[in-house]
Amino acid sequence: MSRFTGSEWKVSRRLNYSITETGKELNKRPYAPGQHGQKRSKLSEYGTQLQEKQRVRFTYGVNEKQFRKTFNEAKKMAGKQGANFLFLLESRIDNLVYRAGFARTRQQARQLVNHGHILLDGKKASIPSLRVKPGQVITIKETSKDLQIIKDALASVVSRLEFVSYDENKQAATYVRLPERTEILPEIKEALIVELYNK
Repeated sequence: MSRFTGSEWKVSRRLNYSITETGKELNKRPYAPGQHGQKRSKLSEYGTQLQEKQRVRFTYGVNEKQFRKTFNEAKKMAGKQGANFLFLLESRIDNLVYRAGFARTRQQARQLVNHGHILLDGKKASIPSLRVKPGQVITIKETSKDLQIIKDALASVVSRLEFVSYDENKQAATYVRLPERTEILPEIKEALIVELYNK
């Protein structure tokens, strides 16, 4: 399966949005990369919608096919389609490994899952797109607890979002509930993505 291997910082600057959610990429040069980055012209309506879609897609690190499939699933759920779409993306195991603090970035979290270091309810979970249900517990495999990248990531955690609870003694994270819209990606206007796909 194809995955993005380019510069996250360039993508963030092009989209004028921090896809790592740290804001570091835009601190030094808050304009698009390239020779004409500072002379950016105004976007059309379609361009604005597409940019919003790309912001979400690159933030969660999913390809176009996965993105569209998840969007179609959200369409069948009760409630607001845009918010449901973000909740489904937030429920992916690679994202929750990142939210729990086992990895510093979603890319690193995806790698930990791919390499079999993560357990879901005690069973190995090696597919990054695996959907986690509220109440399920994510832990690190016993033989992987001494990995330096996991230790470093846990040491750097300042706070966690309320929909993920963490037990320090067991090194276990529980997906308590679906997130509330105000808790995730406050700058994203998901209605633009809905408009783009429903044209």
